[in-house]
Amino acid sequence: MWQPTEKTIKESNIYKMMHRFGFHNYDDFWRWSVDNKADFWEATVKNLGIKLDKNYTSILDVSQGAENASWLKNAKLNIVDSCFQNDEDATAILFQEEGKSIQKVSQAELRALVNSIANGLLEMGLKTGDKIAVYMPMKLQAVAIYLAAIKAGMPVVTIADSFTPNEIAVRLKITEPKVIFTQDVMRRAGKELPMFLKVTEANAPKAIVLRISDESVPLRKSDIYWREFLSENSNFKTVIQNPEDLITVLFSSGTTGAPKAIPWTHTTPIKCASDGYYHQNIQQNDVVCWPTNLGWMMGPWLVFAALINKATIALYLGAPTSEGFGKFVEEAKVTMLGVIPSFVKSWKNDRSMEKFDWSSIKCFSSTGEVSNPAEMDYLMQLANNKPVIEYCGGTEIGGGYVTSTVVQPNMASTFSTQALGGEFILLDENKQKSTKGELFLIPPILGSSKTLLNGNHFEVYYKGTPTYEGKLLRRHGDALEQLENGYYKAQGRVDDAMNLGGIKVSSVQIESVINTLDFVKESAAIAVSPKDGGPSLLVVFYVEKESSISDNERLKLTKNSIKTALNPLFKVTDLVKIESLPRTASNKVMRRKLRDAYEGETL
Repeated sequence: MWQPTEKTIKESNIYKMMHRFGFHNYDDFWRWSVDNKADFWEATVKNLGIKLDKNYTSILDVSQGAENASWLKNAKLNIVDSCFQNDEDATAILFQEEGKSIQKVSQAELRALVNSIANGLLEMGLKTGDKIAVYMPMKLQAVAIYLAAIKAGMPVVTIADSFTPNEIAVRLKITEPKVIFTQDVMRRAGKELPMFLKVTEANAPKAIVLRISDESVPLRKSDIYWREFLSENSNFKTVIQNPEDLITVLFSSGTTGAPKAIPWTHTTPIKCASDGYYHQNIQQNDVVCWPTNLGWMMGPWLVFAALINKATIALYLGAPTSEGFGKFVEEAKVTMLGVIPSFVKSWKNDRSMEKFDWSSIKCFSSTGEVSNPAEMDYLMQLANNKPVIEYCGGTEIGGGYVTSTVVQPNMASTFSTQALGGEFILLDENKQKSTKGELFLIPPILGSSKTLLNGNHFEVYYKGTPTYEGKLLRRHGDALEQLENGYYKAQGRVDDAMNLGGIKVSSVQIESVINTLDFVKESAAIAVSPKDGGPSLLVVFYVEKESSISDNERLKLTKNSIKTALNPLFKVTDLVKIESLPRTASNKVMRRKLRDAYEGETL
């Protein structure tokens, strides 16, 4: 257990807010943030310095129901303006490519690049409301493109750089962007991995290609290189919009196979920045590093949580499990390091990070997967006993619902609090309040989605949910346990979605690939928790179709099919043959029964 010192507590953002409103107990402060949401969020918007071109008439309006809450009603803004409030010569981004030195970009330099990109979009003939797509690693240009498009009133479709052409095509079909930004190749560990080739295989629209390789790739007739695109004009007037105008489309897999297209608006980044301000305790000129990608919510989260809080974004263009990354964290003097548990497991196994001086780190933060206590305790010691802010939330809520703080004792792999400004309830199988069960959010919560681009939002999140004390509950799909000391522990998913390597994916997506294999009649994919805790493992059950293929070859084919068709980060741990899949009376596969059986019960 990590115990905060009096100095740590008094220097924290949370303490400053508590002191301002006369609170001496954190739990009382959290309760106030929920019972007085308008007051809490009004104070938070001021703390963050959110720039409004026109002030709101009310911070929160629930006249259309809590599930349709309106935030910053009648205000006018563009959230990108709130990302440029530090000193002009302050470092906005520092980055390092493998084998090269660290480079720094000031706020003034980043603004000039953002403006040149925004003008480039206009010079191409794009207009407010047109969507652009980004399929790139998390790097300076990707961040600048993201900010520039939003500044120009053009929503950004973000696509993870690990996706296959098929997955890219699915997302492009849903969103129909006018152009896509990518690069010719991606360099990793001395290798050049194709990116533009995947874009062309996905039949993407006009591409703006950043050249990385020494050898040029043949572009399509409509495509252009980055240098041709970038405008010489570095002055740009921000497009001012409504709070609920679309700025980003992110994707999150549900249980139906097709990825959910989740819109972020100008208010969603306020949730990102608020969580970063209070829970990760990000302060002016801190250095925030979180290996991620714009295609996952933590990419946009990093941009807004760092820049709105006047901190520096630290980007390493290489594997986060490499020694190069460890040296980068040391030399960049990272103050807040975000991880997924898989990284920590690798670091603990090979002990590669122990040689580096990480004393500049004030806290870690972990998300994406259920963590292992032993590994999180190991992580704490890599920076001479610093807390790990466990952080769990979702793309559709713009941040976390359960997390930790630096003003409370920190226990490895547990959450010390519900996120400030939000509330949830745990219900058992009988829909009764419990200390262990399915989590339901209690709206309104700033940052939460109200629509889906390709689905019925009410049916996905509200249809059939119970009420609690007369309050409408919002479905989320996670299970938690509240411990005797009031802290929380993650229990995985209650539906047919899973987190693999920090990426949310549905069982149906996995199964649709497995079912194409010659030896498979039908299949069911589940995620199981290791006995000692840690990230979920992917296990596939299948009913055999007559075939002469050996067991070893079957496992190899299964692994390769998932790697090729979905994501190379998805690794099949076990392939289990079964006589028939257990089903309900309505013919729905009982994946929970398979999970229980695999984890110890009899099939």
